[in-house]
Amino acid sequence: MRLSWHNSFFRLTLLVLAAVSLLTLSGRLVTLTGEADACAGWPLCLPQGVPGWIDLLHRGAVGLAVVLMLALLQRAWRDQREHRLLLPWATLTVVLFFAQAFVGALLVRRGFPPYLITMHTLTGAALWAALLGLVLFSALYARDAAAFPPLDWRQRARDFLTLTKPVVAALLLVTTYAGMVAGGGTWPAFGLTFWTLLGGFLAAGGSSALNQYIDRDLDKNMQRTARRPLAAGRMMPAEGLAFGLALLVISFYLLAGFVNLLAAWLALAGMVYYVLVYSVLLKKATVQNIVIGGGAGAIPPLVGWAAASGSLSIPALFLFAIVFLWTPPHFWALAIVRRQDYARAGVPMLPVVRGEKETRSQIFVYSLELVGLTLLMPLLGYAGSLFLISALVLGGMLIYAAWRTWKQAGNKVAWQMYRWSSMYLFFIFAALAFDAVMTR
Repeated sequence: MRLSWHNSFFRLTLLVLAAVSLLTLSGRLVTLTGEADACAGWPLCLPQGVPGWIDLLHRGAVGLAVVLMLALLQRAWRDQREHRLLLPWATLTVVLFFAQAFVGALLVRRGFPPYLITMHTLTGAALWAALLGLVLFSALYARDAAAFPPLDWRQRARDFLTLTKPVVAALLLVTTYAGMVAGGGTWPAFGLTFWTLLGGFLAAGGSSALNQYIDRDLDKNMQRTARRPLAAGRMMPAEGLAFGLALLVISFYLLAGFVNLLAAWLALAGMVYYVLVYSVLLKKATVQNIVIGGGAGAIPPLVGWAAASGSLSIPALFLFAIVFLWTPPHFWALAIVRRQDYARAGVPMLPVVRGEKETRSQIFVYSLELVGLTLLMPLLGYAGSLFLISALVLGGMLIYAAWRTWKQAGNKVAWQMYRWSSMYLFFIFAALAFDAVMTR
């Protein structure tokens, strides 16, 4: 294979590697001198002796590395839009660089959690591996920029937002916030709320982007999804892959840095569950895809609970179970309406494999189990009277909608069940949040 030694993108990766090497070396020398005040002032100073010049060199290396990293990101997204290795790899390299700087900045604070030291070391190792790999892959695969048509930036912004499935993410954030309130027993502080929900949105959005990357050919065969950016060809597959991976990594670091490590690991588990277990392994393999895969959507309330309390307990598992049992009737109702779509795409959803009659009865059974679970919480002392009343009222309405779906054929009642089940999840978790505050 011919090496691209004279390609400008490859030369840029060499410059980035050199800048990061200088940054690392100068930073190590600053640490060894141990004279933090030798170069007072920021960003420039009048150096005091050799340690001051070393510190100033380090600051210059930081600025150079930042500029080159941003240039690398811009060139990758301009010149390597079609390359499914180089674009994601370059994007993750830049993300890891700024993640390393982010963790390093957190280590300067007093009272930082000890796990940040390990994160800093591991992130540094991952950054070097990414840099060396990027240089090698650029030498092998980088090519001069193709002649891409001019971009419609407004459409691009809408497409990136579409990749995150914002409506789905918003519903997941409702369960995350309710988990925070229930786990802490009070309305959480603004800062904790902001970083938890931002990290949760990026986790959900990145997972959705990767799901659309995996399903891009399948989505072309479904009326509901054919206009998604990757399926419609408005974005390159490599762009969807790079965007999704970047959001997932950023989400993990934000949650680990500003919330806690447990919340970060739970969010990461949800991402892996949705992308690998559901999207890759289950979706086209089994009729139980949405039942087993429902565990991914049930993790956000655990993230919220862990964010507020720093741990998990039995009541948190009830929140997981509520979303887990809610998922099959919700998506099976949609699958009834979109049965032909799923059949064309070869997705073995329940109405496609076992027919609508079986699906409608399963929707009713799962709805009964879901409502029974919500009523069990106050009986066991995990919720109060407000939640009990809400569970009775909302559960009665859900069971009625499920019963109509069971007894009446046609898409109209199935669509109503789908819409109402979305509102049910919102209201039942809102009731849980208010109940947690009022009963403690």
